[in-house]
Amino acid sequence: MFKQPTVAPAKIVRPSEAAKPKSFQNGRTEPKRVDSIRFTKLPPRAITSKSFSQIQVKPIFDRQKNKPQPSQAQPKRHNQQHSGNKPKPSNQQPRPSQTKPKASVKIETSAPAKDSLRIIPLGGNEEVGRNMTIFEYAGDIVILDMGMMFPEEDMPGIDYIIPNINYLKGREKDVRGVVLSHGHLDHIGAAPILLKQLGNPPVIGRDMTLAMVKKKMEDFEKGSAETMKTMRIGSVSDKITLGKFQIEFFEIEHSIMDAVGVIIKTPHGTVIHPGDWTMEKDPSGKSLVDYTELSKLPSPRILMLESLGATNTNPNPTTEQEMYYNLDKLVSEATGKIIIGTFSSQIRRIGHILEYAEKIGKKVALDGYSMKMNVDIAKELGYIKMHKETLIPVSEISNYPANKIVIICTGAQGEGNAVLSRIVNGEHRHIQIRKEDTVIFSSSVIPGNERTVQRLKDNLYRKCDNVIHSDILDVHISGHCSAQDIQDILRQVRPDFFLPVYGNHFMLKEAAKLATRIGFKKENVFVLDNGSQLEIKNNEAKLLPKKIDTSYVMVDGLGVGDIGQVVLRDRQLLAQDGMFVITVIIDSKTKKIVGKPQVTSRGFIFVKENFDLVNATKKKVEEIVAKKTSPDQSINWDYVKNNIREAVGSFLYQKTERRPMVLPVVIEV
Repeated sequence: MFKQPTVAPAKIVRPSEAAKPKSFQNGRTEPKRVDSIRFTKLPPRAITSKSFSQIQVKPIFDRQKNKPQPSQAQPKRHNQQHSGNKPKPSNQQPRPSQTKPKASVKIETSAPAKDSLRIIPLGGNEEVGRNMTIFEYAGDIVILDMGMMFPEEDMPGIDYIIPNINYLKGREKDVRGVVLSHGHLDHIGAAPILLKQLGNPPVIGRDMTLAMVKKKMEDFEKGSAETMKTMRIGSVSDKITLGKFQIEFFEIEHSIMDAVGVIIKTPHGTVIHPGDWTMEKDPSGKSLVDYTELSKLPSPRILMLESLGATNTNPNPTTEQEMYYNLDKLVSEATGKIIIGTFSSQIRRIGHILEYAEKIGKKVALDGYSMKMNVDIAKELGYIKMHKETLIPVSEISNYPANKIVIICTGAQGEGNAVLSRIVNGEHRHIQIRKEDTVIFSSSVIPGNERTVQRLKDNLYRKCDNVIHSDILDVHISGHCSAQDIQDILRQVRPDFFLPVYGNHFMLKEAAKLATRIGFKKENVFVLDNGSQLEIKNNEAKLLPKKIDTSYVMVDGLGVGDIGQVVLRDRQLLAQDGMFVITVIIDSKTKKIVGKPQVTSRGFIFVKENFDLVNATKKKVEEIVAKKTSPDQSINWDYVKNNIREAVGSFLYQKTERRPMVLPVVIEV
């Protein structure tokens, strides 16, 4: 059992043993409670493709007991506040070089919600990643997810970005629990930092999710996982009480094991949030999941749906079975090594490849820290079933024939220091590309990475004759919903209010349009920005006029939030035009320069090829020092340095039309 938190105790209610199903829908029996990183090994959950005859429609609830209640009276429609929030002038994330982060202007916050349900996204809207939403009712707070976001190109040196929780400072004891929908980094990546800042409230999730969070916490701070208070979701029939909130769950389909949909019940409304999801389909394209049961939950029902696929209108998307068939065929027919680049979080896909490779007598090597970590966790939980001998270290691949080797690695996004890039650049110690090898990109291209991925592909094509990606063959499918999926679940759930979430502003707006096209009223569709506050009370929903601070909190190494706009701007300047350092030694008595000024250039000019410019700059510095100093007066050296900086900066721009960072150093001897 987890340690009792200092906040109001959370209660978990499970159906009686007689009412419990004998096994999960995936065939896995009820496992034991998880209390540490080391898990009791469980019977495996099969992740191989189902035969067509075995495919059945999945229920999303345990229907034997605790069935949802029929809908109540329809809510009143609030006509003044709706989805017509003033949009940003651009769909793109604002660049720090152009403007300050979104909520850097201090905005007055509203008083805590007392007799209403308040929904506040702290991240995930207006952006892809950093997903975190707080739900507030009667002084209690429940948090859904704690995700991170990778930095943009103009954020040099930043490792990742996390949500801003200033709104919760001083209210840590009101946080009754953190519910995690699944184990992807955009939903759990900030947990090691934020859980500690909030005093380690209880964390609710499924096995895989909890294990991944604990591993992340240990990586961030040794021993921190021991402070984590966990509540395991053993079945979607579980019901958990967090303060005045009732939390329930339902099955969803996503690209990682143990993803779960979340239901948050209060007297003022029932929130339905699938997290990241997609409609699972059989090879004919027919949906295998039905969400009609959710329409029986108490009104008003508030449906929050991720919107990343709102513009995906493909009427015949590739099914999981088709993708597995293509991957299996490539692996079995390869005459050389198979190298598969994919996301380390695609555990189900990685597990399928591992099991199939073992079936046909091939060895598999994993490369990439996160890849190895996630596979180890999945093996411990029994989600990947294979013999120990199938996995070999990368250092041993030369001991086997090339056509008996499958390598699964990270780096399909073209990251310079990732495994696949090091292989292509000839920098990997154990893996070399041959013409007869096959390289598979089993991943999508993250927006913003198009150029680096294309460069990686070009380099691969120069060294290998068999490069496979989704433009050639269906070797990847998205774990996110499509436009048709959004409309299907809207028809099935029939919510009273719809909140598109998770995505850039244009994605949220497109999801809102999908709802209105099938009959939803605009006044019942709310497109929220980060920091928006939606209040639901007495069957009415309205946007409060004030936003809360959701500005970026940047993580650089061990520093959290200590990189602000000034430091970021300096880094951008250094990256653009470099640095020009001028060192001047001054005689303390005569106030004259000793010797000549010294110049150091980094990223601006090559000094040995620009003697004329360097000498002219030194002469300029000598003139400024002579003009601004006198042996008979006390000298303000900060004033002198500022004059050198401004004069040299203007001089260099006049000569080069570039603006390096000018750093004057004055030493008095």
